[in-house]
Amino acid sequence: MGKILITGGLGQVGMVLSKALKEKYGDNNVVVSDIHEKGASGVFELLDITDVERLREIVQKHKITTIFHLAAILSAKGEADPLWTWDLNMQGLFNVLELGKKKLVQKIFFPSSIAVFGKQSKLINAPQSSITDPVTVYGISKVSGEYWCQYYHNRYGVDVRSIRYPGLIGHQSLPGGGTTDYAVDIFHYAVKNEDYECFLKADSCLPMMYMPDAMRATIEVMEADVEAIKIRTSYNLNGFSFTPEELYQEIKKHKPDFKITYKPDSRQTIADSWPKTIDDTEAMIHWGWQSNFNIQEMVMDMLSNLKVKYINEPIKL
Repeated sequence: MGKILITGGLGQVGMVLSKALKEKYGDNNVVVSDIHEKGASGVFELLDITDVERLREIVQKHKITTIFHLAAILSAKGEADPLWTWDLNMQGLFNVLELGKKKLVQKIFFPSSIAVFGKQSKLINAPQSSITDPVTVYGISKVSGEYWCQYYHNRYGVDVRSIRYPGLIGHQSLPGGGTTDYAVDIFHYAVKNEDYECFLKADSCLPMMYMPDAMRATIEVMEADVEAIKIRTSYNLNGFSFTPEELYQEIKKHKPDFKITYKPDSRQTIADSWPKTIDDTEAMIHWGWQSNFNIQEMVMDMLSNLKVKYINEPIKL
């Protein structure tokens, strides 16, 4: 992929993706950028993704050929300021797509989300081609972004690729303001031997994915032959689905004294509009996607890694 730039590289996904890309392509071939420097290491550039001149400067300075465009405001956080969320999510994408149009970069990754679906979508085994009627400005920006990616590919030949992330679970970073973040929070409380109050109902089933699978999928779709990428909006991606209660019961097998209570808030409405399960057949057929982790393996790995992390350095949620 040549020289790589990650926008939003210090976020929940960016920190994990940057590590995976550095391990595969070398530290000097991966440039991380974000609006702040906290947690930065290696080759780093300060970047407000809405600043197109600064973006172009970084691309030309480092001779960037591939951009993983992660900078965005997430679902729950976005509802606090919808217009700002729309402006940042869309303008940032346009700035990156224009670099592809002008042949300043060769390949672009755009992460979409299950937030593109809505109550009129088929919520059980949601198909690749489905009604998309998102209920959040984040979801609106993602479904709009999907069609703009397809437009730039069809009109200008931009090699932009995308996957619809389910809820992502990882121990490497703290949650970033998403509706599925309870599935990360809960592990921190369990490891600290503290009770957890969940902001979703006990039976709210949602599609999830463990971070190593998500990062592997991200790299695999970008490494696939161009002929294999037949969908230029965004590919459905599936890991496993569960409810907060099912996750709690799995954690209790390892932490018998752990307790949970349920106090749904505004995020419940968002969760109710999202699919319970996902059909990712096209990703499997087109570029060979296959998930590795199930909920049991994910729970054991999360608890093990967070236990070590809390022993070495206390984490403030």
